[in-house]
Amino acid sequence: MSNDTLELTRQLIALRSVTPDDAGCQQLLAQRLEQAGFQIEHLRFGEVDNLWARRGNTAPLLCFAGHTDVVPTGPLEQWSSDPFTPAIRNGCLYGRGAADMKASLAAFITAIEAFVAQHPQHKGSIALLITSDEEGPAVNGTVKVVETLKARNETLDYCIVGEPTCVSNLGDTIKNGRRGSLSGYLTVHGVQGHIAYPHLAKNPIHLAAPAIAELAGITWDNGNEYFPPTTWHISNINGGTGATNIIPGAVNLIFNFRFSTASTVESLQAKVHEILDRHALKYDLKWELSGRPFLTPKADLANAMSIAIAQITGIEPELSTSGGTSDGRFIADICPQVIEFGPCNATIHKLDEHVAIADIEKLSQIYQKTLEQLLKP
Repeated sequence: MSNDTLELTRQLIALRSVTPDDAGCQQLLAQRLEQAGFQIEHLRFGEVDNLWARRGNTAPLLCFAGHTDVVPTGPLEQWSSDPFTPAIRNGCLYGRGAADMKASLAAFITAIEAFVAQHPQHKGSIALLITSDEEGPAVNGTVKVVETLKARNETLDYCIVGEPTCVSNLGDTIKNGRRGSLSGYLTVHGVQGHIAYPHLAKNPIHLAAPAIAELAGITWDNGNEYFPPTTWHISNINGGTGATNIIPGAVNLIFNFRFSTASTVESLQAKVHEILDRHALKYDLKWELSGRPFLTPKADLANAMSIAIAQITGIEPELSTSGGTSDGRFIADICPQVIEFGPCNATIHKLDEHVAIADIEKLSQIYQKTLEQLLKP
């Protein structure tokens, strides 16, 4: 199996699947899954290819979820080798998507094949939900598949997202939740004028400054057992024409909350408006919710994965909710237990992205052991 998982990973890396181009990855996976008895659905929304594959029609349903798309390579001349020609050096497999997340996709397939071969009459059902729109806008990918499944009254019992989660060693970290992401696009209005005659103008930057200072100093919540406190940060700010003698008529800010289950979208929005209103600002504010937080307490799925990791690596994994958003935020809408587990994430989105070859086989074994914990007859 070890050679098979490595070879499949190499085949996937060689397909130039930069978002939203799947480049044939899902077809390659579907061919293997059909041979293992899966029913295949190709779901295309806009320019995005999605794959829903299922074996069995009874509960519990364990779903493996992930993405075939990868981020752009950056300057090709700064890579040690062609990012879409998989290369082996010093015990590692190099290539764009090696860690994020084509090794996980390959491990999904070989783990399932081995499990089904040993347990053709397994309990429940196995599914895969794969998209080519995770690294991009994420509007025609997993979220659309979830909406399709929801409309058909299909729900999942367990979901493993193959995102690279480990920090130092394979097995050290399972993600059992993610913070939510809420952005605000704020324009504070003033009155433009000559900087030599400030009494004839209203400087929106000066007007906004006290409110910004208050927003930056707030303790939004204290987090909880699984989440750190909610944070608020400005990511962009601009105002003025570039001239030194003009008071601007408006200042524009983009800010973002990374928030825990200790806060709600509504509570955060209400507090921001209360502060802006109390400072008597004239403003426009547009909100954009990228995802609500989700949390899976330690239960059947996390326990099964922890046992599998310990059996294969000898490591007791830590449960963590750190990091950015993932497609788990969409899947949590139809699945009560969603966790993420994959290879080390030190090189994801970087030049010379790579994954340890030894970890590829272990990852497949961990997924297989998790299947055995939950679906072995």
